[in-house]
Amino acid sequence: MEEQVSLLYKFKPLADRLPSVRRPEGHVHFRTKMMWVVVILVLYFVMTNVYIYGLDQTKTLDLFAQYRTIMAGASGTILQLGIGPIVTASIIMQLFVGAKIIKLDLTNRNDKACYQSVLKLLVIVMIIFEAVPQVFGYLVPSDTFTSTWGEWGAKGLIVLQLCVGSYIVFLMDEVVSKWGIGSGISLFIAAGVSESLFTGTLNWNVVDPSAAMSLANPPAGTIPKALYILFNTSGSEMAGGGYEAIFMGQPNPMIALIGTLVIFFIVAYLESSRIELPLSHGNARGARGRYPIKLMYASNIPVILMSALLANVSMVALLLYTNDFLSGIPFLGGNPAIGYFESGSTTAAGGLAWYVSAPSGLTGWLMPIVDPASYGNGHGAIQNIARVAIYFTVMVLGSILFAKFWVATTNLGPEAVANQIQKSGMQIPGFRRDPRVLKRVLDRYIPPITVLSGALVGGLAAFADLVGTTGNASGTGVLLTVGILIHFYEAMGREQMMEMNPIMRGFFGGEN
Repeated sequence: MEEQVSLLYKFKPLADRLPSVRRPEGHVHFRTKMMWVVVILVLYFVMTNVYIYGLDQTKTLDLFAQYRTIMAGASGTILQLGIGPIVTASIIMQLFVGAKIIKLDLTNRNDKACYQSVLKLLVIVMIIFEAVPQVFGYLVPSDTFTSTWGEWGAKGLIVLQLCVGSYIVFLMDEVVSKWGIGSGISLFIAAGVSESLFTGTLNWNVVDPSAAMSLANPPAGTIPKALYILFNTSGSEMAGGGYEAIFMGQPNPMIALIGTLVIFFIVAYLESSRIELPLSHGNARGARGRYPIKLMYASNIPVILMSALLANVSMVALLLYTNDFLSGIPFLGGNPAIGYFESGSTTAAGGLAWYVSAPSGLTGWLMPIVDPASYGNGHGAIQNIARVAIYFTVMVLGSILFAKFWVATTNLGPEAVANQIQKSGMQIPGFRRDPRVLKRVLDRYIPPITVLSGALVGGLAAFADLVGTTGNASGTGVLLTVGILIHFYEAMGREQMMEMNPIMRGFFGGEN
């Protein structure tokens, strides 16, 4: 075993020298955990307003504009990369471990420590991998900054700022995971999407700040825009285009707000659906409980990983098509079949990258089919339908794959759950108190539920993207936020339960 993992263990001493957050030695009280969650959340919002020093904001292009809300970053700030490097590194490690290319047993303490250490090193690599192409292609230093430090010096300092900001995000995620409640990555996603939804719904500022408010320049928020058009338009004008402006007009059409609410209620319902296996305590007669296997068993992690993967596909396609150096690569560089982009846009206008990118609501695919004269996007009806089918299929199949890997690598599989139940002193009534027996029972439920949950979360995310959401939060972002908030509420309940009854800490995997 040691020989099989020796390559990763060689990197461990180097990875252990990187700054990290110390794990608490004992139980962390609920109030302390909530304090750290609030502190990290406030720090996150502060960092989203710390702009990169020396950057020319007028010439900057955001490579991840389409995925900005779910990348939990802010364009032009030290959080430009968001959680992208962290999630991408996690994808790579999970793929290698799940496919048994890297022989690690994550139930073994030493192997798990090695996994976590090398993951930190890989995060650094991915930060540099994502920062350098952006700075040398799309994050342009100001003339003053360039004249002071030189072109290479100015770009190097911007890369350094991105690296520092991204690694701070990684450390903040560790603080929440070790000293707080839930996941820092999930917390940042929910915070960013919630901000977008709030401003997209209630923003009373006009779309174009340089012009006065009018029917051609209404408030940007869904509700203020709808009220302004209703109060300033006659009945005949409403029938002639007023309703279309309210329900379909960009930005933040009413149909997007309706789609957001529909997704909210669907996800809330599915999150509450579960199978409960009866349990009894082996040594205490009459002590009974239930082990819940939720319909959304793999949580929202698969769609986070899938969205990050598609964001990287979009970034690579953009670099190959627009970067001065990469566009010269034979066959791949400047190939419109891979993806072509209009000037000043970071969203693919065609090619493979267009087919796997999320449509921007109904106006991105349905209206070009129904009314190509007003909403045409340069593609025919068959191409738009094919895009919807391909994007939906990719999201569903990719989420299933990541769901299986996630369950296998996070101690949520049948064997790990059986051992957890066994250690807690519980058993399924009518069956011997043996983890192998428990595993056979759980094999009937967990693998099928894993596939189903991955398909559901991927399908819902794709459906939400197709319908559209307010605030440009993306359907995936809304789906994630609803799930994250529900999981955070449940995690708070578990923490309070463990606080009142220390015996429950062992069952829930808490510290003693």
